Amino acid sequence: MANFMKRGSKWQARVSWRDDLGKLRQKSKLGFDTKQQAKQWAVEQEKKHIDGQLTDEDPVFANYFDEWFSTYKKDKISLSTQRLYTKTSERIHKHWGNKKISDVTRRQYQKFMNGFGKDHAKETVQKTNSIIRACVKDAILDGLIAKDFTQRIELIWDKNRTVKVQYLSIEQINELVKSLEDDIKPRYISRYMILTAIYTGMRLGEIMALKWDDINFNFKTIRINKSYDYVSGGKIKPPKTESSNRTIKVNQSLLDLLAQLQQNHQDFVFMGDNDKIPGSTAVNKTLRKHLSKCGIERHNFHFHSLRHSHVAYLLANDIDLYAISQRLGHSNMTTTAKKYAYLIDEYRARSDERIDNALEKIGKDKPENLSSDVQMLYK
Repeated sequence: MANFMKRGSKWQARVSWRDDLGKLRQKSKLGFDTKQQAKQWAVEQEKKHIDGQLTDEDPVFANYFDEWFSTYKKDKISLSTQRLYTKTSERIHKHWGNKKISDVTRRQYQKFMNGFGKDHAKETVQKTNSIIRACVKDAILDGLIAKDFTQRIELIWDKNRTVKVQYLSIEQINELVKSLEDDIKPRYISRYMILTAIYTGMRLGEIMALKWDDINFNFKTIRINKSYDYVSGGKIKPPKTESSNRTIKVNQSLLDLLAQLQQNHQDFVFMGDNDKIPGSTAVNKTLRKHLSKCGIERHNFHFHSLRHSHVAYLLANDIDLYAISQRLGHSNMTTTAKKYAYLIDEYRARSDERIDNALEKIGKDKPENLSSDVQMLYK
């Protein structure tokens, strides 16, 4: 049942219904320019009632976000990720204030993201929008709103704030490795962690969580199935994503280095005799020290940049993108391609030259002159 009334220059619509216990429920909305608009809203609410989705709840957008975060996300993410959600909450509270979630429009949200993007980096804008979108989709499932006001939003960002990922050249990697290995001893654990990142591309949390039974010295592999949440003080958690569970091939030089740490007699590979594993501050301090020692100047270069350097090194050695994607623990090659598009572009010219040379051989090379692997394709 619906009724309508005019309040000043605007129309108000109210729908009434009884819940499963027979209790009278009502939901109203004020601010329609015409009675027809009010009727249309009432029709939508009655349809939601038929579908069992109508509720008289109409929370403030910011309050709903906080409750949603506490209910669905907080206990399932790391402390570092929680900070991003908390920051997003602060932004919603500041911009939207006491505005009801049902009153937020797509146009208003676009203006919010426009203003936010003007002075924030691309990654920050994308992550913030992704978080809010997830919240809004659940608000639809909860029957609080009918439409997704975050759909087809155009994102902008401050290109000057978007820092290009730093990585080392092959020559610089070689210099850094020599510096780290020079007079290395098992008590210099941060050095071993940096070398592991260079040789494997593993994330810091994955390296910190590594145990001896994760390393197969015979098959030359490392199993990655957990991460060390150093932000929360040492909580062992699952890897970043499901695809991050992986087993990677490693070289003998790295295995020989890691074997030296066995004399520390710890379950964790990188735990010292003080029963502690070096964290972000310690390894970055050591990294900066050895970069400086090598005369390598890199602004914004930190431990995670070693992962990017690992990718650059593999690309420079003609390792295909699929193998790199699997090694990094990405869910698909698209993720890798987007993340390292700038690196891929740098090696595209060389690949184009190889393609050109290969195509020039069409109709000229005889099968017996081709490599054994290629000959198999002709059989």
